[in-house]
Formats: sequence, C-alpha cells, structure tokens
Amino acid sequence: MSRPVTGTADGSGVLAVDSGGSGLRVVLVPDGGPVTEPLTSREPVRTAARGIDAGHLLEQLVPMARRLMAGAGVGTLRAAAVGAAGLTTLGDSLRADLYPALARELGVRRLALVADAVAAYTGALGQRVGAVVAAGTGMIAIGTDLREWRRADGWGHLLGDSGSGAWIGQAGLDAALRAYDGRPGGSLPLLSYAEEAFGSAPALPGQLYPRPDRPAVLASFAPAVAACAGDGDPVAVGVLAAAARHIADSAAAVCPAPAEAETEAASASAGAGGTAGEVRLALTGGLFRMGDPLLVPLRAALTDRLPHARQVPAAGDPLDGAAGIASDLAAGRLALPRDDSMLYVVTDTPDGPDASDTRSRDRTP
Repeated sequence: MSRPVTGTADGSGVLAVDSGGSGLRVVLVPDGGPVTEPLTSREPVRTAARGIDAGHLLEQLVPMARRLMAGAGVGTLRAAAVGAAGLTTLGDSLRADLYPALARELGVRRLALVADAVAAYTGALGQRVGAVVAAGTGMIAIGTDLREWRRADGWGHLLGDSGSGAWIGQAGLDAALRAYDGRPGGSLPLLSYAEEAFGSAPALPGQLYPRPDRPAVLASFAPAVAACAGDGDPVAVGVLAAAARHIADSAAAVCPAPAEAETEAASASAGAGGTAGEVRLALTGGLFRMGDPLLVPLRAALTDRLPHARQVPAAGDPLDGAAGIASDLAAGRLALPRDDSMLYVVTDTPDGPDASDTRSRDRTP
C-alpha cells in the first residue's frame, strides 16, 4: 500500500463506506462541498478466522479512497465511518486492525465502525429517537432513545428474520407444496408461480437445499407472493398479513415508549430537527418495494402496535447514514450511543488512539 495523499491536495473531508453482501460502496464528503458520486466494488469482503477480513477490506478501500481524495482535492481525512454487515458478531479483526491501517495509509484521525443496522437507522432517521425496520432478504429492527441501542431479530433465515423476503418466499413455497399435495392451506396460484420459477414441485427440494445462497433464493419468490396477494389469492394475502405482524412485533420490541422520549436525549433529538418527545418510525430496504400488498397490512399493524410512533419515510440509505456519522464524528457532535458491537469509535489523542466504550462520548474537540 502507498502513503497518505499529500502534495497539492490541501482540502479536508470525511470518508463513508457501506460494506455488505453485494460489495463495497464508498463516498467522500469534502468540507464545504457536495458528496462525491459513490465508487463501487462488486466483490464482498471476505470473512476469515477472526471474522470480517480487515486486510481484504483495505485492499479494496484504500485505492478507492485515494481516487476520491485526488479527484476532490482532499489531502486530510478528519474522520471515516465504515458500515459493515456482520460487525456485531464478526468484527474482531476490524476493531483491532482497521484504525491503525487507515491512519497510516490515509491519515484518518477518527474512525467509527458501524453495524449495518445502525448505518441504516442513521440514514433513515439521523440522530433522533425512534425505530427503523431494515428488511430485504433478511429483517432486523433497531431503535434508540439516544442512550442505548435495542435490536430485535436479524437472526438469519433458519432462526428468525420473521417477515423478511426469505420468510415470505418460504411461506409462499410451503403454500405451493400444500396445493401440490392436496393439504389444507395450499394455493394453486402460488404452485403455478413456483413451477414456473423452479420446475416441477418434486424437484423443488433439490433446487433449494444444496444452495449456499438459499436465503436469497427463497426471497426471490417473495414478489410472486405479492403478485398473488394483489390478485386476491387469500393464502398469499394471509402470508403477507402474517409477515406484517412479525415486522410490527420486532418494531414494537425496539421502539422507545413516549416516556423514554421525554428525556435529555429527546432534547438532543429536537435539536436535530425533531420535536421533544416525538418517536419516529421508518422502513428501509428492498422488501418494501413490494408495495401495497405488504405495506397496507404493515402500516395497519404498526399503527395498532405503536400508536405513539409517527411513521415517516426513510431520509436515506445506509451509505447516507455512514456519511452522516463520519461528518458528525469529525465535528464532535456525534450523539448516538456508543457500543462495541454496534457503534465502535476510535479517536486520535495525544496519548494515542482512544477506543470508545458503551458509556463514552466523543472527547475530542
């Protein structure tokens, strides 16, 4: 790897990264300038014995960051935020190795390692009290009163992700096979879609069980469930109604109560553009592009379970969230709760790098 960008590049800025199952996206936010267009790598970061492979992430990230810095005339990175899928359980290598490497190679002074759910939350709501449901192939709900994080589900398609794309697809295929067998709860329209997508019903197990990408294959059938529900198939309608209830259950498990919003944390939320005591709820992720067949029962379930929460559109995506966290960290105004597994912050101090813990706040000016 080469040395930090120097020379005629005398501007400063912050770097934001979104690392997930489909690869890497990176943007630069120059001080006083617009966010750059993202650079993208389609190669997902590998996992190794210590979890997410920091070396593989750096191999991709450093050249992309240098390209963005050179193009924007930025020589100093005041902060960086890396949103990473799997950080909660697979983040040991990133926490140990990423900051010193980024400080050495890019001159990064402050680093936030962010769970993908926290990046999604911040992209959707910013630094406000509330809850966010992030759903696609999987599903996780996350909420905060700005003192601590709460999360629900996100346990994967075998143990949870209830209401997710994989869950909906699996329920739809179950209904298809019930129709094939002549068991109660079957749907002939879903059987027709399943045979069109996967071949004959008896061949379906062989199409699914050996696949390493089984959750994605299951989720690929979710649009068929939505199409059948839109055509009035009662079984498909019931699947999406059940998915809506599962998603609302997870949102209710993490969403702050009104009394919790009436705190010093809520005052910080109001300063960020909210109203003291207000709890916001947003949905983000590809699952919600299924439209009304899912959104109509989901909004009703959320209103029933969380009447105090104001449902709002998501303001942005996880990359926007990482950019916001990097900018706030650089400015010393990051009010989100620190947590080693969810939002891990390292800052450069005269005594060397200082890692946050679950109780800390940014101590740098």
